[in-house]
Amino acid sequence: MAQALAEQASTPTILVLNGPNLNLLGTREPETYGHATLADVEKLCAETATQFGLAADCRQSNREGELIDFIHEARAKKMVGIIINAGGYSHTSIALHDALVGVKIPTVEVHVSNIHARESFRHHSFTAKAAFASLCGFGIDGYRLAINGLAAKIGVKAKA
Repeated sequence: MAQALAEQASTPTILVLNGPNLNLLGTREPETYGHATLADVEKLCAETATQFGLAADCRQSNREGELIDFIHEARAKKMVGIIINAGGYSHTSIALHDALVGVKIPTVEVHVSNIHARESFRHHSFTAKAAFASLCGFGIDGYRLAINGLAAKIGVKAKA
């Protein structure tokens, strides 16, 4: 067990951060967000990260301050990247933007739906301005694409 913990500690880790209401994936507005659950997202992220020799630390919170604490923790733990779906906070939270800019960790923003094909208030994203890339409209596959892009950005190749 100690060896497994040591190996886990040495594995480069990415933070996969999901914001408010994403715990309702699969049941909330399935015509917009699909039928996949947050557990499905987390499994997809863990499997994709493993392909690059990375670990995925998946977190979800409905509270803005807790999301910010997770971002700060990512810096303290020397995580190599962040995938963030801040949900509705994407469009309102300067504090999340500032936290992402402050930690200086390569970040990709993800949205399950195409925010630009929806209500006009969703067209602006503060978190996108703190990320090197933003993906929307690919369903949960956007998380896989984000991890692939993040891996390329940090110079990690897929393991054979």
